[in-house]
Amino acid sequence: MNKEKVFHLDLNGCKTWQTLHQRVKDTFDFPDFYGQNWDAFYDLMRTEVDIDKLVVSGVYTMPAELQEDLQTMYMVLDHLKTFYFSVFRKVFTYEVLN
Repeated sequence: MNKEKVFHLDLNGCKTWQTLHQRVKDTFDFPDFYGQNWDAFYDLMRTEVDIDKLVVSGVYTMPAELQEDLQTMYMVLDHLKTFYFSVFRKVFTYEVLN
């Protein structure tokens, strides 16, 4: 039986979009050329990351200025769910914790 591949994205204390994307880069071990934007995130998640589940924590500690980024991240994650299933026949889920 294969072990579920779970990643934990801890956003506690993120105050800027740069910090947010640095956490993303560190969590998924993205290469240095990661463009720190949601298109680059989507591209690398499709091609470089083998994942079954993402657990996101700390979103409620982030300032209001980053809420639009969070909504975009959720939209991208939803697109990834569809992509993983349609291309790999694999279920990808994400969970946002308080």
